[in-house]
Amino acid sequence: MAEAAVNFLIGKLTNFLDNEVQFFRDAEDEVCSVRGQLECISASLRVADSLEESDEEVKEWVKQLREIAYVTEDVLDEFKLLPAHDHGVGFAGLFCRISCCVKNMKARYRTISQIQNINSRIKSLCDGHQRLRHKFSKAEHVPGPDYSDNTWTEHQGNAFVLSEHQGNAFLLDKNYLVGIEEPKKQLVSWLVEGTSRLQVLSVVGMGGLGKTTLVNEVYEDPGVKKHFTVCAWINFSGSPNIEELLQNIRQQIMRVIRQPVPHGADTMNIYWLKMLIKDLLQGMRYLVVLDDTWSIDEWDAVKHALPNNMCGSRIIIITRNHDLAYTSCQEFEGKVYKMERLPVEHSWKLFCAKTFQWSSCPSHLEETCEFILKKCEGLPLAIVAIGGVLATKDKHRMDEWELVRHSLDTEIDCNDRLKNLKRVLSLSFDDLPYYLKSCFLHLSLFPEGRPIKRKRLIRLWVAEGFVEKKEGKTLEEVAEDYFMELLNRSLIEVAARRSDGMVKYCRIHDFLRDIVTSKSTNQGFAEIAKEENREWPDKVRRLSLQKTPQARQQNWSLSQLRSLYMFGMERPFMNRVLASDMKLLNVLDMLAAPLRRFPAQVADWCYLTYLSFRYTEVSTVPRSIGNLPNLETLDLKQTNVTKLPVEILKLRRLRHLLVYRYKRVSDSQFKIGFEALRGIGALQSLQKLCFIEADDESSSNVMRELGMLTQLDRLAVLKVKKEDGRDLCLSISKLTRLRSIGVYSVDDDEIIDLQHLSNPPPFLERMYLRGRLGALPHWLPSLSSLTKLCLSCCRLKDDPLVSLQNLPSLVHLELHQAYEGSSLCFKANAFVKLRILGLDLFDKLRCIEVEKGAMPYLERLMIQRCKLLENLPSGIENLTKLKVLEFLGMPDELVNKIVKGGEDDDYHKVAHVPEIYWGSKRDEGWDIQLIDRSVQRDGATAQGTSMGSNEFPPCGSECPTKVN
Repeated sequence: MAEAAVNFLIGKLTNFLDNEVQFFRDAEDEVCSVRGQLECISASLRVADSLEESDEEVKEWVKQLREIAYVTEDVLDEFKLLPAHDHGVGFAGLFCRISCCVKNMKARYRTISQIQNINSRIKSLCDGHQRLRHKFSKAEHVPGPDYSDNTWTEHQGNAFVLSEHQGNAFLLDKNYLVGIEEPKKQLVSWLVEGTSRLQVLSVVGMGGLGKTTLVNEVYEDPGVKKHFTVCAWINFSGSPNIEELLQNIRQQIMRVIRQPVPHGADTMNIYWLKMLIKDLLQGMRYLVVLDDTWSIDEWDAVKHALPNNMCGSRIIIITRNHDLAYTSCQEFEGKVYKMERLPVEHSWKLFCAKTFQWSSCPSHLEETCEFILKKCEGLPLAIVAIGGVLATKDKHRMDEWELVRHSLDTEIDCNDRLKNLKRVLSLSFDDLPYYLKSCFLHLSLFPEGRPIKRKRLIRLWVAEGFVEKKEGKTLEEVAEDYFMELLNRSLIEVAARRSDGMVKYCRIHDFLRDIVTSKSTNQGFAEIAKEENREWPDKVRRLSLQKTPQARQQNWSLSQLRSLYMFGMERPFMNRVLASDMKLLNVLDMLAAPLRRFPAQVADWCYLTYLSFRYTEVSTVPRSIGNLPNLETLDLKQTNVTKLPVEILKLRRLRHLLVYRYKRVSDSQFKIGFEALRGIGALQSLQKLCFIEADDESSSNVMRELGMLTQLDRLAVLKVKKEDGRDLCLSISKLTRLRSIGVYSVDDDEIIDLQHLSNPPPFLERMYLRGRLGALPHWLPSLSSLTKLCLSCCRLKDDPLVSLQNLPSLVHLELHQAYEGSSLCFKANAFVKLRILGLDLFDKLRCIEVEKGAMPYLERLMIQRCKLLENLPSGIENLTKLKVLEFLGMPDELVNKIVKGGEDDDYHKVAHVPEIYWGSKRDEGWDIQLIDRSVQRDGATAQGTSMGSNEFPPCGSECPTKVN
């Protein structure tokens, strides 16, 4: 991680030379020297980072360099804190000015001295760099170690076999192959059946899933061997030598076809090697496996050597990179096989096979084994590796097994049998560019087992300084690219998606978390303080407090702290931490902390870029908030804040202003935001503004000023009145970057007038409207990017489906008290992408018709509180993709028709739907039941499996319901 720290510092030194060095010219040469030496070293840092784990000399050099980078950053930032106050007038003011000048002068001399000392230390490190250059040079030109995702920890004598085409990668013995039959059958059929054109098949997934083991079984299958004339297996590495790879392909082909080696083949360059291989394979049906392929560049380097000879040839790419998998297959009309984790039953079978030699687990060890197996999360490599460790334990010594259970993190680092597990999983991290390493290490700061919200991560990465500027993109958009790259590299996983398919929450595998946490601590990136009693290092850069750790040292120093995250804190300990000197703090994230008041000392931390008190009891924001000129994110969602001081307008770098909470009244949910501020148009860096309440006296001015916030991509406005419509439309037409908008009337009877909008934002994806509409906005059908639309309390006279049915991108539609008609008809070929549909509180609705061909991809249908609806939608049997059907607060007669099973009722129309829920309102919420249609019923009352008392909000509430 020295590469990340040094590159970040080089940027900071450049900024310092441009903006600050005029205050002490004597140090300019020293600062330039520091920057120059760091730039010279930076070229070798990625190699040095990769050698850090295996070479103690390099590790110590990298550690010293990282520490110097941090010290230098602290010196620069502490200098920028020198006071430049207005000292008043008169004698007292003069005295204060003289005193301040003396202090500043001393501080400048001290800073110069510190930079000179740093310069001297860096020169010493440069001398060390010269001594280590031979190691760096060697590492740059030698392919990295080959730990494919099946580099198992044991040797042939211990139930593993070495595959000849695999070099030094060990494959799981056939006796331990679990759950491989169906995937193998699928891949074999893809290879031997289908088109005569060349096809690429990609097998993709995170390290340790057994991708290579699966493909090896397919490769060695007799039917596959017989089908192809030539078979070759090529193993890539982290830093492949393309010429060597091509020579390997050439040699394997020539061994099969038994042709003499052409003159000069061993010395051919890359171009002629490609031509030779293409000629050799031209008339043959071949199979080439490219194992452990990491990047699209590697694929591009070899694909032109493999001819599309119309002989039914196939290429299999084994990779952790989803981008590579899908890109290569699209290019050759191929198929992607995504490796999944083993299901619980297969995991248990494999675990018992390895741990107990196919015997069953002793009953007294079941709880311990289940805990350990849960930690493996269906990862075959982890199951086999840990099973191998447990197989050596005495089955009668519970203490030995419990020790493994409670020290798995340590075991991974120390146990020789588990070191390969760490190496395999670490490979993906080692392959990352430095800016992604910082982002990935940052995940260690979040507690285990909790999904992490994507939007939160992105804002934090920007605030932490991990994101590099790119022409034509905001920092948030670049951070989105970083997130997707980590996802594509199988380092993070999707935990939940929004209805439009975007990732909402992510997570990482427990063993990857353990590894990244270890790296984070060892490399000085962050300290994760949990319940265990441990010492913190003298200098902490980033600190994650999870619960209330019992720190040994009572007087810790947080003066160098840049980021503080709190999870599950007790109030006394939290207050003690906040009382510390943290003048260099950039990030303060106190999600759900026991905080009642806005801490006054926060206003002194002028480097803060990110401040979150989300889900706390904070109710007021002090005027001193204006002392935070660098603040980019202020997150007060789900707090009691309803008013902001006018000083907030000083924060010209503010990008995300989130001040709102939800309030439930009866069956409806409302938003409470903050009072609009005159002059809000000054915050022209704002990208997200939620939820601003239109003020009675100045709403017209505020609505017009919103048009000045041209960087906005999300806007939500509350308490809108009819007369605000024209000004609001004028502003919206100027917000061309807008992706999401919410407009909520002052009350449910107030009309929202949005007909004045002539040029709606071209990229609008999500839209929420609450309030009366005389008619749907005339421009709404033109929103070609709209994926989600929620209409509440609109009480339209005309059928809204006519205007909405041709929206090309719409996947989620919720209509809550939106239409006063008695019937709805979903026409054939309408709503071609809709997957989620919610209908709620249609007081006059008696019938719903679904024509054949309408909503062909609908997966979830929610019908709630439509009291006059007595029958299922006509044509509901045409919704063949329907997975979930919900009836909440519906007439008993309708529900009974579904569960009775008679010939003349609606039971058979929904026989294809896997999950049907019904529910009625109780004092505590909705009593939800899953209808069990496998049981024969003779009563007229719906029965089912109770899901308990759950909060099922109405369709238009924007809150996620139980079934996603």
